[in-house]
Amino acid sequence: MTDNLIPGQLVLEPRDVHFDWDGLPPRWIPGQPHASHILNVLHMLLPELERWLVKTFTQALPQVTDERLRDDVTGFIAQEAIHAEAHQGVLDYLDSRGLDTAPYIRQAEWIFRHVLGEATTRGELAEHVAIAAAIEHLTAFIGDWILNSPELDAAHAHPVMLDLLRWHGAEEVEHRSVAFELLRHLDPSYTRRIRAFLIAAPLVIWLWVRGARFLLRADHERLTLGAYLAAMRRGLLPSPGAELRSAVRYFRPGYHPVQEASTRQAVAYLGISPAARAAAR
Repeated sequence: MTDNLIPGQLVLEPRDVHFDWDGLPPRWIPGQPHASHILNVLHMLLPELERWLVKTFTQALPQVTDERLRDDVTGFIAQEAIHAEAHQGVLDYLDSRGLDTAPYIRQAEWIFRHVLGEATTRGELAEHVAIAAAIEHLTAFIGDWILNSPELDAAHAHPVMLDLLRWHGAEEVEHRSVAFELLRHLDPSYTRRIRAFLIAAPLVIWLWVRGARFLLRADHERLTLGAYLAAMRRGLLPSPGAELRSAVRYFRPGYHPVQEASTRQAVAYLGISPAARAAAR
């Protein structure tokens, strides 16, 4: 789904959302441990990833000479910081229920704090922003999928969890152009953009698979391709084919994130999200 809104038509604002996790079951899609835990990986992976994005964009901000882009980067930083804390809240709740996520979290910390870490040169900073732009393409795809998944409602997914995922997904769609525009501002090289995607996409997939195996094993289940495909066919997980087509579009020389998803749909959801509306009040 696309629309004709162009970057710069929205003022990106952080929404100070809060969620009540009391009574949340780890299998928050009833009878669907695989779908529940594959999506639960987000709560382990995203806090460290989002904090790395915040540090990277904060480091890049002094090099932004375009005033409109500077405002967008500032709004992006504020939104991503709240995303990290929102998912951290779920993680803390799951930990309080006896799920020891420390082994996985240590791996995520090592990757984002030490392997990627902080850029020390302008070229390295541009490379980090290129990796961020690739990751934002992936998260915008997930955001668009979660906004267009009525099957989750039909499966009686936990409403608070569904609101968190859709609020986050809507903001990912809302700011999907910022990392790409920042990369073009620092380095418009097509080669850098594609090279970074070939680094970022396998890394995210690897971390996601490891996280799903970790969570399912903790819940006395085993990750299998058959179970994943069954959940996907029910509309409870995104389709690998759709993910691949989205990735191929990123390789087009004329690609721009505004061609993906719908800003209007994202803003419309943010207007009805219980958490976003409470934050606005």
